[in-house]
Amino acid sequence: MKDARIILSMVREVCPNGVFPGRNGEQVAEWPPDPFHVLISTVLSQRTKDANTYAASAALFRFFNSPKEISRAPLSRIKELIRPAGFPEAKARAIKEIGRRVHEEMGDVVPDDMEALLTFPMVGRKTANCVRAYAFHIPSICVDTHVHRISNRIGLVSTKDPEGTEAGLSGIVPEDLWIDVNSLLVRFGQTICLPRNPRCGSCPVSMHCDFFSRLHSPPPSAKNLRKGPRRDPKA
Repeated sequence: MKDARIILSMVREVCPNGVFPGRNGEQVAEWPPDPFHVLISTVLSQRTKDANTYAASAALFRFFNSPKEISRAPLSRIKELIRPAGFPEAKARAIKEIGRRVHEEMGDVVPDDMEALLTFPMVGRKTANCVRAYAFHIPSICVDTHVHRISNRIGLVSTKDPEGTEAGLSGIVPEDLWIDVNSLLVRFGQTICLPRNPRCGSCPVSMHCDFFSRLHSPPPSAKNLRKGPRRDPKA
């Protein structure tokens, strides 16, 4: 079994700042990292780049900065403000409904338990875990496409979907590092362990990586290749 603590410490050497929704290691969020802002930013972050999340979140919170304000904002205005994040129709409707429920049903307090978070529109385990990790500081492993890809590429887990990756990582990553998994691996996946053409030559984890090992393993010796049956030339 690979030592997840050692691997994450190596990643931290090249990605010391990490990320969270609204920040990509360079941009710093202009809004407080409280549960409501983190929840809305994470919904906006779905299927888009961090720079787009930052632009959409900053524009939205500049005009509507609380559950009450978002719940009462015109849907058309929300769509206009969050357009940089893509899917403005679906995201605007989800954000407005989240604002309404948090304001009217929850006294402007975002819940911290998984079951309650999953009742919000466009909130799955990844988004719920991001809110629990980054806003409530509850040990949680937020698995997005970067975390899923890199964890399997290195060989920390061998899974087919994010839910399996979350379960697998929770069994090998020390709990005090659960929050760091997403923050570190997302930035690592944006800068070094790219989806295509990963920069293995710049990677501090290469000696621990199954992908690198397969990529650079010597070809099997010809004499060790399994030979097929010899064909009778008279046949």
